[in-house]
Amino acid sequence: MSKEKLIDFFRNDNHISPFTRPDIAEQFKKITIPKNQFLLTEGKISDDYLLLEKGYLRAFAHDTDGNEVTTNFYHPGRVVFEVSSFFNRTRSKENIQALTDCEGWSITYEKLNNLFHTLPEFREFGRAMLVKGFAELKTRMLAMITETAEERYEHLLKSNPEIFQHVPLKHIASYLGITDTSLSRIRKDLARK
Repeated sequence: MSKEKLIDFFRNDNHISPFTRPDIAEQFKKITIPKNQFLLTEGKISDDYLLLEKGYLRAFAHDTDGNEVTTNFYHPGRVVFEVSSFFNRTRSKENIQALTDCEGWSITYEKLNNLFHTLPEFREFGRAMLVKGFAELKTRMLAMITETAEERYEHLLKSNPEIFQHVPLKHIASYLGITDTSLSRIRKDLARK
C-alpha cells in the first residue's frame, strides 16, 4: 500500500490542488486492522479519521437490552470515524469493528484540525465529506420511516452488492432494522420473483 493510493483519493476531490495533495498525504499514517479488531470501542473518544483502502468495517451500538444494533458499514474508499465523538471530543456510544482484515490511512484529531486551520482547500474537502455523510445519514433515517423492509433490502442490494460477500447476514438484518428470520424470508421471496 503506497501513499499514491491516498493521493489518488484526494485527486478525486476537486477541492484539493495537485500541489497540496502530497503534503496532505504526508500527515496520514498507514494502519492495518485485523479482522474482529476494534478501531473504536464505546466509552472511548474517537481520535482516528480513517480513509479505508481495503476491507470492511461495521459500526454498532448496544440497545437498552444489550443487543448489538448495526448503525453503518464501511467499504473501501470511505471515510471511517464516529463524527460526534471525534469533533465534540466526547465518549463514543458506538463501536467500530473490522469485519475483514482492513488497511487504510489514519490521521489524528489534532493533525486533522491543524490541516483544517492551515489549508483552506482541505477545510473545503472536509466540509464536503461531512455534507455527504450527513446526507447519507438523513436518507437512511428517512428510509427507516418511509420504506418497507423489502425496499430497504433492495436498495442496499443495488447500492452496495459487495457488502453481501463480506458481511454476515445477521449484521445486515440488524442494519435494516429487521430480524434474521425476516431477512431470510425477504431473500427467498425476491429469489422467487
